[in-house]
Amino acid sequence: MKNTISLLLLCFVSFIINGQTKQQVLPVFETLDQFPNVRDIAISNWGNEAFITVQSPLGDVSVLLQVQRINNQWEVTEILPFSGEYQDMEPFLSVDNLTLYFASNRPLLLSDTEEKDFDIWKVKRSSLLSPWGKPINIGAPINTEHNEFYPSLSANNNMYFTSDQPTDIGKDNIWFSQKLEDGYKNPVTLPNTINSEGYEFNAFIASDESYLIFSGYKRKGGLGSGDLYLSFKTEDGTWSPAKNLGKDINSKYMDYCPFVEEKTNTLYFTSKRSTYKKVNDFKSLDSLIIALNKNENGQSRLYKVSLKKLLSH
Repeated sequence: MKNTISLLLLCFVSFIINGQTKQQVLPVFETLDQFPNVRDIAISNWGNEAFITVQSPLGDVSVLLQVQRINNQWEVTEILPFSGEYQDMEPFLSVDNLTLYFASNRPLLLSDTEEKDFDIWKVKRSSLLSPWGKPINIGAPINTEHNEFYPSLSANNNMYFTSDQPTDIGKDNIWFSQKLEDGYKNPVTLPNTINSEGYEFNAFIASDESYLIFSGYKRKGGLGSGDLYLSFKTEDGTWSPAKNLGKDINSKYMDYCPFVEEKTNTLYFTSKRSTYKKVNDFKSLDSLIIALNKNENGQSRLYKVSLKKLLSH
């Protein structure tokens, strides 16, 4: 099964790189248009629940929201009860949908008066209908005195994440930590087939760890800003050289925060793409307001593209 998935995804990458398919990238959830910046998304594997990060334009407000499918329509239902006071972002659900991981600059103790660096936290619920408990800092060896972001877990709970702690590879890097019976193994950086001298971040790992999709900033051969890249895990356990997902998905603007809903084979991601023309193209106040609030307006918006459609060509 693993080999089949890898082969299909390899075909997907080949189509993109060779320009043999044209993908339709669509905005996600029209009900989110009320929020100026929607940064990322995590969807439950039962498909009726999602979690997103909404932010102010400068990112100083960063809050986790719950989104639910009600009567076949996605609706924002609440701010998560533990979110809103600090900068919370980048949610990821465990395979059983009962543990939510996220990044936050909240203090370790409620009695602390100062925010700290960003760490990875988790919060649990006993069932899908139960309330969330209190957030728990997952601690060492994953969290350090540096910033840790964007947790993504495989089905066996191996963790992939971003950290800016100094290394001999480059700046921000993607790290891996193996799940042990009691905690996690000391993290290691992924190889230079993925990490580079620049910035790599926001990695999504497939549930079977067969592939990794991540963001790379201004890499050689990129489209101008942050692009999405794909790497496969080979039979010997190494990672293949990362391939740019190409201009059908990436833009000259910032493209980042990938998430794959494996149930529907849909890639979700965030983009700051813009399709504005000249200001004098707006002939009225109404047309200007509509244009400023459209999806491709240069602010962080969620988009999706069907992998099924990619593979059908």
